[in-house]
Amino acid sequence: MIIKDVVVQNKVGLHARPATFFIQKANEYKSSIWVEKEERRVNAKSLLGVLSLGIVGGTNIKIIADGADEENAVDGLVALVASGFAE
Repeated sequence: MIIKDVVVQNKVGLHARPATFFIQKANEYKSSIWVEKEERRVNAKSLLGVLSLGIVGGTNIKIIADGADEENAVDGLVALVASGFAE
């Protein structure tokens, strides 16, 4: 299991469009992946789960993966979040 912290860089956070990009990226990996904000953990492959966290810009989140490609999954998702989703 790998866990990394990342700060959401884009101003509006993980609203519908960035959350969709995030979930599409998460679904590229075989590992189980979760997003955690303030002790709440949701499936990173679930749009409703990710949106339910209400992640806004400047929020610190944890990306957690467990499985065969866990390291690539966490690194890929951290890079996507850190990029600000090209906004």
